[in-house]
Amino acid sequence: MAERSTAAVDVADNSGDKPLAAEADEATSDGAAEAQDATGERPQDAENEPKGSETALPAPDLHSGHKLAGRYRLEECVTRLDGFSSWRAVDEKLRRAVGVHLLPADHPRARSVLAAARSSALLGDPRFVQVLDAVEENDLVYVVHEWLPDATELTALLGAGPMEAHDAYQLVSQISQAMAAAHREGLAHLRLTPGAVLRSSSGQYRIRGLAVNAALRGITSDGPQRADTEAIGALLYAALTQRWPYESDAYGLTGLPKGVGLIPPDQVRAGVHRGLSEIAMRALANDGATASRQEQPCTTPDELAKAIAAMPRIRPPEPTFTAPPEYQRTTYQQGTYGRPAGPAAGVTQPVVVPPAPLQSRTGKALKWAVSGLLIAALGLGSWQLAETLLDRDKGSSDPGTTRTDPQNGDKPKPPPAVPLKIAGAVEFTPIGSSISQEEVPNTVDGKPGTSWITPRYEGFPNFGNLAPRKDGSGIVVDLGSVQDVSGIDVTLYRSGQKAEVLAAAESASAPSSLSDFPQHLTQLGTAGSNLKESLPKPVRTRYILIHITELPLDDTGSGYRGGISEISVLG
Repeated sequence: MAERSTAAVDVADNSGDKPLAAEADEATSDGAAEAQDATGERPQDAENEPKGSETALPAPDLHSGHKLAGRYRLEECVTRLDGFSSWRAVDEKLRRAVGVHLLPADHPRARSVLAAARSSALLGDPRFVQVLDAVEENDLVYVVHEWLPDATELTALLGAGPMEAHDAYQLVSQISQAMAAAHREGLAHLRLTPGAVLRSSSGQYRIRGLAVNAALRGITSDGPQRADTEAIGALLYAALTQRWPYESDAYGLTGLPKGVGLIPPDQVRAGVHRGLSEIAMRALANDGATASRQEQPCTTPDELAKAIAAMPRIRPPEPTFTAPPEYQRTTYQQGTYGRPAGPAAGVTQPVVVPPAPLQSRTGKALKWAVSGLLIAALGLGSWQLAETLLDRDKGSSDPGTTRTDPQNGDKPKPPPAVPLKIAGAVEFTPIGSSISQEEVPNTVDGKPGTSWITPRYEGFPNFGNLAPRKDGSGIVVDLGSVQDVSGIDVTLYRSGQKAEVLAAAESASAPSSLSDFPQHLTQLGTAGSNLKESLPKPVRTRYILIHITELPLDDTGSGYRGGISEISVLG
């Protein structure tokens, strides 16, 4: 594969080509105080950007409320720099938030931005924030991308302190694997900073601005794989130490002391995992030297991902449990039944002594009389009950009367099915790679107009034939406890999806793979707009999987997209 990246598609202005260390030197020390958002760029001062030979251009003079293509309504400008602007917007057609990059069609980098956005969109990898549209119209070029309001920027995570070893391991592992996949398709990032990495509520990391952020700023590199590998090493270094691995402060992090050079993370902060410290040094530019002086440097994201995979597994820390409060007996158990609770509970109360049982001859006679009356009452009641039942049987034999007799094989009519309460829902991620975890609550909110929607995949209906989706995807709903499930009613985002409904075993506690769902509530097949089934016999389970294996063509006819709008489990 050619080493020169298509990230900026051969942008003419090469004066902006700076390694990460040089770019970090230009970042201001107050980066942590800058406004942050979920998928748009943080506002940057001109001094934070690579200095090109071009004169700074004015950004398009647009305002909140302006609408693009009749559907994208601009809401808030989050970046205005060097001739382009970035906005938080609303897609009025799909009723969801999106991000938009805007620049004039005659901007020197407009062609490069369009090409980079279209290349990124074709990748279709859910580990990256997806490009949804790239358009040139009315003398404007704009790129529309996903907006993840529930995700947290890595800048904010690092501002809270260094990461635990397991969290840092997950960060570098997921980011290196994602970038290795991008480089196999000829795409580089070239601006992989803490602001370009997001962590979702499910703990998955997603990368924004693949190819596009570099193209917007005119950044190119003759060694894109090495540049992105060094950037990943810098992110890991910062995660382990809460320090930026260069002399200048950047992204809200303090740089290393001047004149000491690049020192391993485990020498910067006590308790750093030695294996991760060496991985960071192997990824960073260090004249071929590493922390151990034995391992070779990693020069590509693929080499870095393989080095991480070869490490001994880093287990998550043991959960810490708060000791439950000391068991308190109730007042009845404490022998104070009838006493007032509170501070006065210890005051001695008079004890009521029950009367002595009747021991005299008169008392014994009275007891026998009461016993006889009770026996007579029971006999009379039994006789009346038997007479009532005989009358009912006699009446049921009249013409025109239908009697259900289980002994004759007749089955009583079952009660109507009612929706069961759903305690929670998560995305089905058999290998830990989510698509749109933040949209999952839309499937159980009782609103058919909101949905969990997949990205648009090119070429193949089975989620683009990508390895992370080889087992399909879908939603797992949790009923909170084992229930008798008698039916399912699912509203799908689009008809034509190949789907099935599966149930976990009654004893399942945290099902995560297809083998954990052995019970078939429906058979795999192409569904319409609804997937509805009433079971002849209730199934005992707590977890239900709505499993999608293939997606239908979208409105363009050249890509595949699907999703789920509403899930109802009947019992």
